[in-house]
Amino acid sequence: MNSKKADKIAVGVIYVMSAVIVLILASLLLFILWRGLPQISWEFLTAPAKSFQVGGGVGIQLFNSFYLLILTMLISTPLALGAAIYLSEYAKQNWLTDFVRTAIEVLSSLPSVVVGLFGFLIFVIQWDFGFSILSGALALTIFNLPLLTRTIEDSLQAIPATQREAGLALGLSRWETVTRVILPAALPGIITGMILAAGRIFGEAAALIYTAGQSAPALDFTNWNPQSITSPLNIFRPAETLAVHIWKINSEGVMPDGEQVSAGASAVLILAVMLFNLGSRYLGRKLQKKATSE
Repeated sequence: MNSKKADKIAVGVIYVMSAVIVLILASLLLFILWRGLPQISWEFLTAPAKSFQVGGGVGIQLFNSFYLLILTMLISTPLALGAAIYLSEYAKQNWLTDFVRTAIEVLSSLPSVVVGLFGFLIFVIQWDFGFSILSGALALTIFNLPLLTRTIEDSLQAIPATQREAGLALGLSRWETVTRVILPAALPGIITGMILAAGRIFGEAAALIYTAGQSAPALDFTNWNPQSITSPLNIFRPAETLAVHIWKINSEGVMPDGEQVSAGASAVLILAVMLFNLGSRYLGRKLQKKATSE
């Protein structure tokens, strides 16, 4: 067999394998949307869930998912940004830095159920936060921090060293160079990483079962007292998210139309994650085009 024929066979095998993977993913995605899209309506997206009655929605669970997402990103983003700046711009290349990077890689590969059990022992029991939004946000911060730190660090390291040298040559301090030169140039990659991390958080269930809880108390959206159990702003109330709700419906079987509600909730979850991913690509390209044009 000559080299040209072997090359054609290898390329053909790669195309076939890629097509099979795309076909599997597309089939799974289309199946979920085909079952779930007919169930989605404005009432379904805004109505509260019903355990033993037909016609429940996912309004509270959807709100809890977004609220938990925002709180988690508010906690994890500054921590990840600070850690990434230190590792990329200030840390010396020695065994300690290598150990920290290895620890980040190990933490990023932890199963989410392990993070959830850790959060249950520390945040729910030891710190006495109970099953609450705060416990879930802290657990998701541990789950999200390694990936976000590595993403931001890669974005910072992708900036050419000549830009750092130019900033220092103009008389800027190292911190001023980071804040005025490096961070603006790395902003497209940082925002893309944040949006992808947000999509990962939005679809998480295992870590939240043990921290945020499996119940969704009725909320009064006119009550803005953060200490009230019915206030949507209360971070110490239990909060069943959309992903946990899907798991709960299929595991308990107490909802008469559970199959339809589960299908609709799954479609909403898939659409939300797709929007996060497509939005990250669009925003990243937009910011990159703006940065390079200037």
